[in-house]
Amino acid sequence: MTTVAPPAPAGGPLIGTLPHGVVPSDGRSIVVRRPRRPSPTRKAGVVGGTLTALAALGLGVFLQFAGVGRLAEQRDQQVLFDQLRSDLANAVTPIGPTDYTGRVVRLGSPVALLEIPAIGVHQVVVEGTSSSVTATGPGHRRDSVMPGQVGSSVVFGRSGAYAAPFARLKDLHVGDAIRVTTGQGVQEFRVTALRRAGDADTGLVAGESRLTLVTADGPAFLPTGVLRVDAALGSPPQPVAPMVAAPPVTDAEKAMGADYSHTFALVLWLELLLVAAVLLTWSRARWGRWQTWLCGGPILAFLGVVVADHIAQLFPNLL
Repeated sequence: MTTVAPPAPAGGPLIGTLPHGVVPSDGRSIVVRRPRRPSPTRKAGVVGGTLTALAALGLGVFLQFAGVGRLAEQRDQQVLFDQLRSDLANAVTPIGPTDYTGRVVRLGSPVALLEIPAIGVHQVVVEGTSSSVTATGPGHRRDSVMPGQVGSSVVFGRSGAYAAPFARLKDLHVGDAIRVTTGQGVQEFRVTALRRAGDADTGLVAGESRLTLVTADGPAFLPTGVLRVDAALGSPPQPVAPMVAAPPVTDAEKAMGADYSHTFALVLWLELLLVAAVLLTWSRARWGRWQTWLCGGPILAFLGVVVADHIAQLFPNLL
């Protein structure tokens, strides 16, 4: 069937469609209107943006655990090492719960250098054991003495994410050396025991110094328990710095504790990721696929990695 538009004024163009090869008898030109492509609805844009955001989030999580987290931890360790070296040279490294100014040591501050030659560990130890702190390196539990002092010193480390500095802790053997450099000098320990759930604690002899390294036991991200490695100091212990009244250790700072203090920031970043994904979907329909992905793809990938980093910090502090 041939569809012909209503007659146009005399001498005007014909608007409509005619069979192929047919021309008007009066010689007038033909103007054919092509149907406009329907614009995406608001609902379709939100759905498409949500799917795009989920894809970016999945990619961000994959990148986070495939290498971005390791690179971030290595960058943090380099910065911490430079700061620790400067503090040691200036004799201002904290040797207790307070720094040289008398203030409580800020969480995340470098306090020692930990070296375990048998498993290739060379890490700066920071103050605190919450998930966000152990993302930068092994953390010193703040209610224990500093390594090398009289008493028991406890250091937490991750076994899966953020370069997993304690992933090979299970490979240590009795007698392996552990060196710790603090503001009181270099202390050398020897491994005395590896303890898991149900194993008896040998206890601490009065006047001695013990170092306990703690991490998750079992496969990475699928822990079956907690692994503790005890080591005894082979030289006379250092004196304990005066203790001060400080907030008690929270559940987030204990073994396998999770830190939810970044939840609000995570929600904000998720909202920003969703908005960016919706704008990307709209731009793709109006501007073009390749132009949109070329300009907006890196932004979406960055937001996905940032959100994945905040999600990773919600995991327990030993993973």
